[in-house]
Amino acid sequence: MDYRQEYLKWLSSDKVDDATKEELRALEGDEEEIKFRFISYLAFGTGGLRGTMVAGINAMNVYTVAHATQGFANLILKEGKADRGVVIAHDSRNNSDLFSRVTAEVFAANGIKVYYFDALRPTPVLSFAIRYLGTIAGVNVTASHNPKEYNGYKAYWEDGAQLSLEQADLVSSYIAATDIFEGVRRADFDEAVADGRIEIVGTIVDDAFISNVTAQLIDKNAIPAMADDLKVVYTPLHGCGHRLVPEVLRLCGLKHLFTVGEQMVIDGNFPTVKSPNPEYPEALALGVKLAEKVGSDLVLATDPDADRVGIMARNRQGAFVSVTGNQVGALLLDYILTAYENTGTMPDKPYAVKTIVSTELATKICKEHGVELYNVLTGFKFIGEVIKNHDDVGNGHYLFGFEESYGYLKGTYARDKDSVVASMLIVEMAAYYKAKGMTLYDALTEMYEKYGYYTENTVNVVMKGLDGAERMKALMNALRENPPAEIGGKRVTAVRDYLSGNITDTATGAVSPTGLPSSNVLYFECEGGNVVVVRPSGTEPKIKLYLLINGACEKCCEETLKAFRNTVEAWT
Repeated sequence: MDYRQEYLKWLSSDKVDDATKEELRALEGDEEEIKFRFISYLAFGTGGLRGTMVAGINAMNVYTVAHATQGFANLILKEGKADRGVVIAHDSRNNSDLFSRVTAEVFAANGIKVYYFDALRPTPVLSFAIRYLGTIAGVNVTASHNPKEYNGYKAYWEDGAQLSLEQADLVSSYIAATDIFEGVRRADFDEAVADGRIEIVGTIVDDAFISNVTAQLIDKNAIPAMADDLKVVYTPLHGCGHRLVPEVLRLCGLKHLFTVGEQMVIDGNFPTVKSPNPEYPEALALGVKLAEKVGSDLVLATDPDADRVGIMARNRQGAFVSVTGNQVGALLLDYILTAYENTGTMPDKPYAVKTIVSTELATKICKEHGVELYNVLTGFKFIGEVIKNHDDVGNGHYLFGFEESYGYLKGTYARDKDSVVASMLIVEMAAYYKAKGMTLYDALTEMYEKYGYYTENTVNVVMKGLDGAERMKALMNALRENPPAEIGGKRVTAVRDYLSGNITDTATGAVSPTGLPSSNVLYFECEGGNVVVVRPSGTEPKIKLYLLINGACEKCCEETLKAFRNTVEAWT
């Protein structure tokens, strides 16, 4: 693609507004920036779109959003499913409401019925709404937990899960075959509402969603029994968990819920945090400050589209410490299975699901409880696929799924991670342990003493710039062509290459299939059950290296983790 020709096309097009042209003219002389913005179209993957909000084809703006949506509309039209319609939601980010309106206008102009939420909604509500309304697809305009400069949209199919690899490739091909200005159809939003092509959706979906969430409680007496003593602080980090998370927690019997006032304000600039990511302890700083003031047991934080939740709990000294996504996932899994057993309600053929980059402690927990565990590729859509496959044949009962990046789901009402149900279950779990005189930190310690010690860490190698993709490709190729014989002093016993679909035993050379879809991921199994997984991020310009470590004691894990980090950091 001739990036300068694309740049000039935008400057000369009568479809481009004056403000955008002014922004582009200001770039003249900065050839690298022009090249970066116009060298290629913003990639459309299984998660849809994500990028910074600037002018250009490699960014999020009204033109690229409309262009991508036309490609998505073409898929729906080719499938002959326009009459089923789509449902559209958006989060609290800057321009999310604008981009969602543009998305609705394109679908409506293509004869595809649109159900449009009247205000911002969490991603799991969108996933639920697709199944509840019976639409063929859905879009939520969001960039999840990314910094304020970003936006994007998540694209879903009729099962409520994000698009499959094949569907995303088809949409990409339709986008590539469509001119960004002449090939995109757009209706007037207000006219489409007036004539019924766009239907505004109110709280009817929310009410059904809440009913499905609260149905996931296992011990309905756990929270009410400790309601006089249990205190919880919650912050939505300026996002769309602000309404449903508190409502659900109060419905379940929580009396002492304190919300962080400054962060209950809907604001796409996220003024109180550097990044609205509940994985970062600093994002929970105001929550901890309030928790210390009111004597809270727990701090909960959800990201802007309310699909992820992070927590901080008190340690034995009474200070608040972060509990990682892997630790929360393992705690919830162990609690859910234990609660089912204690209440005598364990269903037939129970199973759980986790991603391959998530803690192997889950394997130990499921084995102890006699529950089948499935490992899938990174991305909650793959957890959704396991649920769908079991539902299609009527075999097995899904109990819980999680990924290390703070995403959890219990129940099949949605097919994406849900911070609303996760927050509810975390509070139920906290109440259960408080009744036993324990904090969640105590529960974590007890779990390690029972199953063995596990620790996980992620090394992020950022590769920005025009050559970032090539450098990422070069690193993956180098590790494929010359896989390490040992990592951190531990022998590599097997190499799983999910791109080729092969598992190679390093001692015998025997090759077996991974059994999972093709993906650009390398998985190194080492002595002692330690693991390193390497994969390019699907949403950011970086390589992610996941270190999954276990040992006989906490200190043993720390020493092994340090040795593994030293090895993998040398790769980059």
